Amino acid sequence: LRWINANRTEDRVNAVSSGGAASMPALSIAAVNNQLAMMTQLLQLGANVDGRASYGGTATSFVFNDGLLSRNATEMVRLLLSWGASFFPEEERKKEHFIQQARKYGKRVLADLLESELGGRRCEIVNLLVQPELNGKTCVADEYLPGSNQYNVTLETKSKEVLVLSPDNLKRRDRTPQDCGYYIEFKNGRTIRHDFDSNEDCQAFVSALNRGEARPVVTEEAEARAEQAAAELLAELGLDDSPVGQSSSGCFENKKSKKRNGRKKKRRK
Repeated sequence: LRWINANRTEDRVNAVSSGGAASMPALSIAAVNNQLAMMTQLLQLGANVDGRASYGGTATSFVFNDGLLSRNATEMVRLLLSWGASFFPEEERKKEHFIQQARKYGKRVLADLLESELGGRRCEIVNLLVQPELNGKTCVADEYLPGSNQYNVTLETKSKEVLVLSPDNLKRRDRTPQDCGYYIEFKNGRTIRHDFDSNEDCQAFVSALNRGEARPVVTEEAEARAEQAAAELLAELGLDDSPVGQSSSGCFENKKSKKRNGRKKKRRK
């Protein structure tokens, strides 16, 4: 990422590996290595979502043909679809082939999503009469409901409200580097996601970054949330950031509660 950002006048984000490594685009390499956050950052920087290796493979086809057993497989596919990933006529890049692969590896929800027209896509809400104030807002079609021919969608706001909408009220609006809906950055060893109350706020944020304005990319609020999430995870795992005691063997020991079985431990005289 530092190399890409060092010279944005060159199209470094779409650089490919050496010929001996199938001339794979950086986005595909990130997909093969199960790097979801890196994929997002490359797309934010302008990576071609349909960039191909020397034999025609795309990031999407790499996930379906080699990575469906990875823990981030469904999230990677959803990410690529929201950025406008295409399907191609070649056998291993057909939509039907991807659906078959998803069912083969037990990814039923993903297969159902692909069988619908807007599944996984980022969309703009249009012609909504019940809540007209939502028209123009963006959302992601998370799940197709075949019984009613509707979609469960999640609004791209901080509240992440979930709605059920008809395809007639949805129009594809793929993510772009200037209109990405949210923003991911990596700082101090942590991945931090920024959500916004409106697309205009997100676009203003990205424009400010591109102009190099002196604006903190990581806000104190976002950093505090990351610290809290890390602390909660450590607590859940029974770990502690700071050693509080050390045994003779050199292993750190956790503090023990002063109360046991509801009684305080008496001090010996």
